[in-house]
Amino acid sequence: MKLQLFISAVALMLQPLALASPTITTKPQNSSVVTKDSSLSEQGSTKVTTAEAEFVAVPFAFSSESLSTALGAAGVIKHAGQVQASILGIGLYSANDSWIGYLSAHNYQIPKVDSWLFSVETYQAQFKEGIYYLADPAMPEQNVSKVVTLGDESYTRLHAKYVLPWGRGSAGAARSLARSKDPINWNPLNSGVTSIKVSPFVQTRELQGYEYLPEKAQGLALEFDWDNRDNGKNSTQGGQTSLKFSRDFGSEERSSWTTWEFEQSAFIAIGGNDWFAQQVLAFNFYLADTPTWNEQSGNDYHRPPSFAGISLGGFDHLRGYASKRFTGRSAVMYSAEYRIQPRWQPLQQWPVFNLYDIPWWQWVAFAEAGQVADEFNAAALHDDLKWSAGIGARFEVENVVVRAELAYSNEDSQFWVMVNQPF
Repeated sequence: MKLQLFISAVALMLQPLALASPTITTKPQNSSVVTKDSSLSEQGSTKVTTAEAEFVAVPFAFSSESLSTALGAAGVIKHAGQVQASILGIGLYSANDSWIGYLSAHNYQIPKVDSWLFSVETYQAQFKEGIYYLADPAMPEQNVSKVVTLGDESYTRLHAKYVLPWGRGSAGAARSLARSKDPINWNPLNSGVTSIKVSPFVQTRELQGYEYLPEKAQGLALEFDWDNRDNGKNSTQGGQTSLKFSRDFGSEERSSWTTWEFEQSAFIAIGGNDWFAQQVLAFNFYLADTPTWNEQSGNDYHRPPSFAGISLGGFDHLRGYASKRFTGRSAVMYSAEYRIQPRWQPLQQWPVFNLYDIPWWQWVAFAEAGQVADEFNAAALHDDLKWSAGIGARFEVENVVVRAELAYSNEDSQFWVMVNQPF
């Protein structure tokens, strides 16, 4: 069983990070923003609000197979210049001289451009004893092996998100980030948030002793999303639909390629009882393909590097396996969770926990089945499905969902400590 930490999931966090460890809080000068929020004070025809920027720093320590013992810290600034914006930084250093650095800025707006949100994130890391699952790029279905080697990794992504002016987006992009207060229905014109996101990206991975493998991916991702959940942190009804296309246009040093990924979630409340305030069945379906997989230019296939292509395994997809355990042309995965919220909530009385606002906790049982194949057809994708199952506990701590999960598979077991719901 291995304890894993993956910085990329932490990047999704848009609220102050606060876990069960000491925090350092400062309050910089007020930052003023202009908004159309009807609950704010009005000055003429424009409504103005101010919000104090809040800084929270959290130290942490953990141990993993690839990092050994590691020490680090995470810091978040909420209301970082604009009410809806935040900045996140994470850094760690380990006993085997590995290190990770991550910095991101989320949900910024250009004045008078109400329908757009802009974010940027960058990540750099070196793993002295990195664990990777590698295959020959021309024959990825053969001889996949686990290797331990020095790995240098990085990525940078810019996100420009356009929120369409209907449903909850009719009040502007910043207001669409708030929790839904209206009844959920299945008409996107009056329910949920519909958005289009454009994301230029560059991603690299260099492995010592494997210099023949592709080392860079650079291109553009385009994502269509309809978030029709009642509450992204603790959904009880509705669902979310997303379709994402990624394209590397290639260069003299690398081949071009295209991938697409479709994901659909759904949530069904089944009521409470004397023991549980809330019971929810949560479902998720994931399907992905690389349509350029069999295209060739000379001896080169138009296939993405394994670190940038289609994969299963990790903290969201097939949690009983290591990150990117399975890679290939296409993938399918089915997930189901039973989420219950006990009426018994003793955390606010426990030492350390009582330092934080923890409005709810949740117990979860989950099961997943999926497969990666080098053909895009139902038979190949459903042949010898890999399975994963486990249990977990989730908490809302100072507006952040923290989850701890123990997942099993027929190959391994994984213990994940992560933020945000898997779907």
